[in-house]
Amino acid sequence: MLSRQTINRLIIFGFLILVGFSLAKAIYHKSIMGIILAIVSLGATIYFLYILAKAQMDVEKEQEQTA
Repeated sequence: MLSRQTINRLIIFGFLILVGFSLAKAIYHKSIMGIILAIVSLGATIYFLYILAKAQMDVEKEQEQTA
């Protein structure tokens, strides 16, 4: 059975693949709106991962202080 961390990484990786595919299709079809939406989606994903990592660091720091 896969661990929770592995499943989360597979979901994120799959989402990034879909965003990359949509960006490639938008470039192929020369769709400005598609390109903008794909780039915004990619930026939002990267920002989400940054916030998630920062939150995990804060939780670990809090646990160290209480221990």
